[in-house]
Amino acid sequence: MKKLIAAAVATSVSAIALADVSITGQLKTNFTHTDYQSSTANDSDTFTSEGDLYIKGKNGDTTVVMNIGGLDSTATQGAAGGDGSIAIEDAYLTTKIGDVNVKMGNYDNGNNELRASDRNSRASLSTSLGGFSLGYLNGNGGDSQNDEVTIGTELGGVAVSYTAKDGGETIKASTSLGGVNVKYLGLPSDTANSDRSYIELATELSGVGIKVGKAEAETATCIQGDTWMGDFERGTNVCDTNDSSTDAYKLSKGQDVTGVELSTSVSGNKVVFRNVNIDDVAGEDTSFNKVIVTRPLASGATLEVTYTDLADDGQTATDSETLDIELAVKF
Repeated sequence: MKKLIAAAVATSVSAIALADVSITGQLKTNFTHTDYQSSTANDSDTFTSEGDLYIKGKNGDTTVVMNIGGLDSTATQGAAGGDGSIAIEDAYLTTKIGDVNVKMGNYDNGNNELRASDRNSRASLSTSLGGFSLGYLNGNGGDSQNDEVTIGTELGGVAVSYTAKDGGETIKASTSLGGVNVKYLGLPSDTANSDRSYIELATELSGVGIKVGKAEAETATCIQGDTWMGDFERGTNVCDTNDSSTDAYKLSKGQDVTGVELSTSVSGNKVVFRNVNIDDVAGEDTSFNKVIVTRPLASGATLEVTYTDLADDGQTATDSETLDIELAVKF
């Protein structure tokens, strides 16, 4: 009896200790076939996998987050594969001090339509006061290299925010007009000819989602976002420089990006068509069409098939058709 009681107590203590700890993750594997139109470029078959683990622990109003990445591998047919290095990519905590929300640690600031993401040590404070949201951010590198102060509110149905920081500003606005969602992002810069801006319109018509976006860069900077319009994020975070560490499209300074997306559901499949045009630099126009079909499987995995037709005026050797087959699961 004593042993049963002891076992029951131990089990209860373990359950209590683990009650506020969660481990989730995801894994995706891809087979990609690329057929180059140029006879000087070799077609390729590539197998890749990418995995992440997310650990979260809570104690009252305090949450600790650790995201583990690098569970990746790449292998091209006829060549040896390479494996990523497992590493803690994010390690931070969130808590409250009175009415002030606090986030401190090492974490990624996320992509947007204009700039690349950046993972560094940061500290942020945020609160609300009289219909205004107030924020302060400081950290190492990227957009949070110096003090940032943000104020946001709603004016006449338009959500707006303004961020002041060394070297520039961030301006955001969003609203809905007659069933059309409108979004604006501006990154004015103190550096000459380095402003960037993005505007997006989205609606739905007869069961078809319609989205149009345009990102513009002045002549001394470039678009570096990673969004539905394409992956333009550069590992070196520098324009006009080849960068083998990323599969991003390599945009030049002054190039603009215009995207159109149509999405709907057909027999349980999500079907998306995208047309993207990159222009405004002579001789370097690029365009591509994508068709993406996504279907959840009874096994719990998700199947996604993507066809891409790419035309590049600047480098005809990169004109290609690509078929990507992805199996992904979240747990």
